[in-house]
Amino acid sequence: MAWSGTNTNTNTKHIVSQIPPYIYVYNDGSLERPINIPRTPPSLEDPATGVASKDILFSKNPFLFARLFLPKLTTPPPNQKIPILVYSHGGAFCFESAFAAHHTKYCNLIASQANVIIVSVEHRKAPEHFLPAAYNDSWAALKWVASHSHATNSNSDTWLINHGDFSKIFIGGDSSGANIVHNLAMRAGVEALPGGVKVYGAYLNHPYFWGSKPIGSEAVIGFEETPQSLIWNFAYPDAPGGLDNPMINPLAPGAPSLAQLGCSKMLLTVAGKDHLLFRDRTLLYYKAVKESGWKGQVELFEEEQEDHVYHMFNMETHQAKRLITIVANFLRQ
Repeated sequence: MAWSGTNTNTNTKHIVSQIPPYIYVYNDGSLERPINIPRTPPSLEDPATGVASKDILFSKNPFLFARLFLPKLTTPPPNQKIPILVYSHGGAFCFESAFAAHHTKYCNLIASQANVIIVSVEHRKAPEHFLPAAYNDSWAALKWVASHSHATNSNSDTWLINHGDFSKIFIGGDSSGANIVHNLAMRAGVEALPGGVKVYGAYLNHPYFWGSKPIGSEAVIGFEETPQSLIWNFAYPDAPGGLDNPMINPLAPGAPSLAQLGCSKMLLTVAGKDHLLFRDRTLLYYKAVKESGWKGQVELFEEEQEDHVYHMFNMETHQAKRLITIVANFLRQ
């Protein structure tokens, strides 16, 4: 956590902790998240894609929400079954929202191109709710989705019941959301989902993995004060093992074997200019998955001339369209 120092004038509002430019915490308990992208409402029919969306409450203890996306179904019968994607948005565990305009646009595109139902999870954020809250919220969403496989859930959704193919459940995410996806896949390998449902596939775009020691091209000078280190210490201050907790460093000594990943296939993507962030960690993770004894199939895609999550902030570029197509094709297989 980056501390701003002590202000002896307790009557003056001042910053007590911060991770610029993501979040600022003040002595009166108030927060600022300056780069949060504005939220947008759901739509009965997105003008660009024809995708319908709606917001639902899927848990009352704690209160947890998600935005659901349903592509336009043109192939008979009307109760056509299509795959389901449980999506985890990025935002360093402490900002952003499933309801933000860019995440909504992204999910509209993926739902339309891949022909999948998407459940985009609004997990709780630090510092109001430190990790592992976001992990538990995302697992609760996955369990809620799986519970529809036998239509006995009192808190059920008709889109999932009428159109969900529970043999094709995917999990996917970007940046910190991709980190959540890794942890969901690991948990799914050792903990049963309702109805015996299995996770079929997982995609991780530019996943947030880190550790206590620099590797590869990561900057050595000031390594402990990098934003990546500060974010983890801010979001999970009590993490056992700190930066070598297996949830952030799946290759740390003593971390569970990647052979337990609870899915049948995986897509990993990296950006070539992400070398001071997460590229090298993901390449090592890719190698470790292949050598772990895991029985699934893993593929890797790199966009050499782009930076971290480039596709989320300008979806009209050739490179962004290519990555979205790669993700959509993975979900269609």
